[in-house]
Amino acid sequence: MTCTTLDSWAKLRDHQAELATTSVRELFERDPARFERLSRRLDLGRGAAPMLLDFAKQRATPETVALLCALAREVGLEAHRDRMFAGERVNSTEGRAVLHVALRERSRRPVHVEGADVMPDVRAALEHMRRASDAVRSGAHRGYTGKRIEHVVNIGIGGSDLGPLMVVEALEPYRLGGPKVHFVSNVDGTHIARTLSELDPETTLFLVASKTFTTQETLENARTARAWFLRTAQKEIHIARHFFALSTNAKEVQEFGISLENMFVFWDWVGGRYSLWSSIGLSIALAVGFDRFEELLEGAHVVDEHFRTAPLEDNLPALLGLFGVWNTNFWGCGCHAVLPYDQTLHRLPAYLQQADMESNGKGVRADGGVVGCDTGPALFGEPGTNGQHAFYQLIHQGTRVIPCDFLIAANSHNPVGRHHRLLLANVLAQAEALMRGKTEAEARAELERAGVRGAELDKLAKHKSFAGSRPSTTILYDRLDPRTLGALIALYEHKIFVMGSIWGINSFDQWGVELGKQLAGRILPELEPGAPAGDHDASTAGLIAELQLRLSGEDKSA
Repeated sequence: MTCTTLDSWAKLRDHQAELATTSVRELFERDPARFERLSRRLDLGRGAAPMLLDFAKQRATPETVALLCALAREVGLEAHRDRMFAGERVNSTEGRAVLHVALRERSRRPVHVEGADVMPDVRAALEHMRRASDAVRSGAHRGYTGKRIEHVVNIGIGGSDLGPLMVVEALEPYRLGGPKVHFVSNVDGTHIARTLSELDPETTLFLVASKTFTTQETLENARTARAWFLRTAQKEIHIARHFFALSTNAKEVQEFGISLENMFVFWDWVGGRYSLWSSIGLSIALAVGFDRFEELLEGAHVVDEHFRTAPLEDNLPALLGLFGVWNTNFWGCGCHAVLPYDQTLHRLPAYLQQADMESNGKGVRADGGVVGCDTGPALFGEPGTNGQHAFYQLIHQGTRVIPCDFLIAANSHNPVGRHHRLLLANVLAQAEALMRGKTEAEARAELERAGVRGAELDKLAKHKSFAGSRPSTTILYDRLDPRTLGALIALYEHKIFVMGSIWGINSFDQWGVELGKQLAGRILPELEPGAPAGDHDASTAGLIAELQLRLSGEDKSA
């Protein structure tokens, strides 16, 4: 049975039809207490100001929330959530548990997989990270010439890059003397060449982040880094002091030349895009110190406990996910914008693109059936007023309705003049403008006050009117610190889980990326000069032939 055949789905469809004739502006006018009814707060603990999520600008009412929660209960969301926390194999296509929540479990509660408590191993891995990051940051671990490590290069791709990169960028105010961390992910040689051009082999540490230590792009970049290092160091024995592995493949790690004492482990129940909490986060600990990394874990744990125990009506990740379903499936919204008005979060949209679209970009249910409704809206975003001067025109007046998340830090790490108040004024104005819109009559009155008359008035009034009722959620926090960032990331992780659960899909596999990898392995040897062409369509075969000519310097068209 698909979600679209449920009684609760039918009731939501009828409810949407009723709301379709009412603007969000009218909903505010009818209910002066709308903000109080449709906003929720989350206590982050440790004396921190609560995080506020305001859903009042969604095209919804308290009845919508009740109906969405009924849908969640009818599909068994709470039971599915409990199975995940219990270590059951909710990643059904790969036969794996999904336990990134265990990586940030801060109580002494055991977490079991196949009957065994994984928490002793988790704590041991975290302690290994602590010792290593403390040693590098303090200068106890030095390069082969005795110089301090000043630069760290994280070599990974996907979840081994996007999450740590986003967090290191976000927590830059907390670096306080740690090494400068760089990230290399793209197999395009320009990425690693430009990174290495600024570095000194004697003061650089490389983290090779690959669970299997076979990821093609990562290993190609790692081999290039290794060759670059050895051109100066000469002796392979020195690799041990300058290369760490974030992996589970001891054999390949040793063959590369990395000491097993510098191999940082994680487990098959840690998915790549949920792995920044694991040894994959070593770059974070090196950048800001392990104490700050633990604060990141604590913030995520607060949200985990809230998601695990709070009733759906007050459960922030559940509500985020349910409103995502509401907008995607009942209002036909195929995109979603994440708009952080906080420069420290400038990489958050890129991180969430993988977390969300790789998780829920699927058309097949976990049981093998067809989903039967839209899934996985395309996600994009930019920080602050940069986005306003890029794509907000489309959001305000385009033919597609694009729900938005506005993220606001009440206080800045850099309170320069009136910059921050101007930033806050902009985000509040954008959210209000999307909700209110501007009627043609209001546009005409505004133009008349400016002295516009006649045909020009008739023309401009149409261009200056806005439909309004463009839905948004505002997430307000005090200041972006490690604890708050951990909470934000966990909110989005569990939102993704909620949406996937409603649709009945497995949010934890990614078979869609495998076909391209397989074909790339076939095509690579065919790009050698004179290599025979494989069995391809005419377009691919033609491009391979053209590239053979150009790569070999035999382009006759030049």
